[in-house]
Amino acid sequence: MSEPFIVAYAALIGLSFGSFLNVCILRLPKSESLFKPRSRCMSCGRQITWYENVPVLSWLALRGRCMTCKAPISVQYPLVELATGAIWVGAYLYFGLSWQGLSAAVFCTLLLGIAVTDAREYIIPDEFSLGGLVLGLALSLAPGSPSPLMSFIGAALSFALMYGVAVVGEWAFKKPALGGGDIKMMAMVGAFLGPLYALLTIFVGSFVGAVIFGPIGLKTGKLVPFGVFLALGAAIVLVWGDAMVGWYATNILGL
Repeated sequence: MSEPFIVAYAALIGLSFGSFLNVCILRLPKSESLFKPRSRCMSCGRQITWYENVPVLSWLALRGRCMTCKAPISVQYPLVELATGAIWVGAYLYFGLSWQGLSAAVFCTLLLGIAVTDAREYIIPDEFSLGGLVLGLALSLAPGSPSPLMSFIGAALSFALMYGVAVVGEWAFKKPALGGGDIKMMAMVGAFLGPLYALLTIFVGSFVGAVIFGPIGLKTGKLVPFGVFLALGAAIVLVWGDAMVGWYATNILGL
């Protein structure tokens, strides 16, 4: 099977999952069914036909507007579809046609769904976090890294650590310091990455969040959508975790 064909196939799968991911992002926070009713225009309520629902192409053909009422269609739809397509292509190009590549594609798709939903609604649906936890544990049974034992330890350690931070933070600040969604999300991250890289994710996510959102939060008083930064941290660690650990061991620990 030629590489261009595999890349095209990965892109098609990613675009399709991206279309479904948009449905999840919009409906899961409202506890709505993902399958009924069918997709409709948010303004006029008209049911969308299949040819208006082709990832990216339909949005471009319609020029970002409903065919009937001409109301704007959010640019989120094609952006999420394109991002998911890029994730699946990137996973293949980076990890090859392997179980590890499939695991990376699934993991990053979940991270994208979590990041967008948390940014929009300040919610991380259990379908992403706990569903992702099950998928992470299941995929650890396939060849690759981490092993099933390390996947389980990563999930348990991440959950325990984040739960501990939440309890201590609430005691110290007299208000919730960490959302339950963040705790369950990190259990999912631990299942996919293992204990060491899950801890590294927390560090990277906290650092990025403090640098990017810290000044904004102090000025505006807005809550920090921590899941967004944990998702970004997990994606960074997935790709560059080995290099980061190697640099630290060589330059800091002198190993």
